Amino acid sequence: MAEKIDFSKVRFLIVDNNSLSAQMIEDILRMLGTTSLRRANDSTKAKAALREGDIDIVITERELEPESGIQLVDYIRHSAESLDRLMPVIMLTARSESEYVTEARDKGVTEFLAKPFTVDSLYRRIASVIARPRAFVNSPQYFGPDRRRRQQAYSGPNRRS
Repeated sequence: MAEKIDFSKVRFLIVDNNSLSAQMIEDILRMLGTTSLRRANDSTKAKAALREGDIDIVITERELEPESGIQLVDYIRHSAESLDRLMPVIMLTARSESEYVTEARDKGVTEFLAKPFTVDSLYRRIASVIARPRAFVNSPQYFGPDRRRRQQAYSGPNRRS
C-alpha cells in the first residue's frame, strides 16, 4: 500500500445485489477508515442515491437488476440527470472474461477488479482513482477516463499534428 489515503473524507456508494458481497466491501472500507458509505442493491436505488449526491466513488457489481452495472456506468457518464459525469467507477465482479473487461472499459469504467479479490487489490484500485486520476476523453464515440495505461509515442500516418 504505497499511497496513504484519508478514507474518512471519501464518500462511497456500493452497488451489489449480493448482500454478503456488499457487506464484505463495506467492512473493508470501514476498516480502511471510511465514515461515509451508502449501499444500493439494485440499479434503480443506485440511480436514486446518485441523484441525491454526496458520493465520490462508486463500487458496482456488473450483474445487477433491473439494469446491469454497465448500464449504470452509462447513466453516470451520459445521462442529463447525472450530477458528476467524471465520478470514478470501480467495477467489482466475477465476470472477468476479456470481453466483459473490454466492454466495461469501453463504457467508461475507471477501474476493474475481479472477484475474488484481496483487501490490497481493492485498496490499490481506490488509491489509483484518488491519487492518480486519469484524464477524461470526450469524443463522438467515447466519453470516459483515458483507456490508455501506458503512454507510447506514435508516429504512424494518422498522427495528429
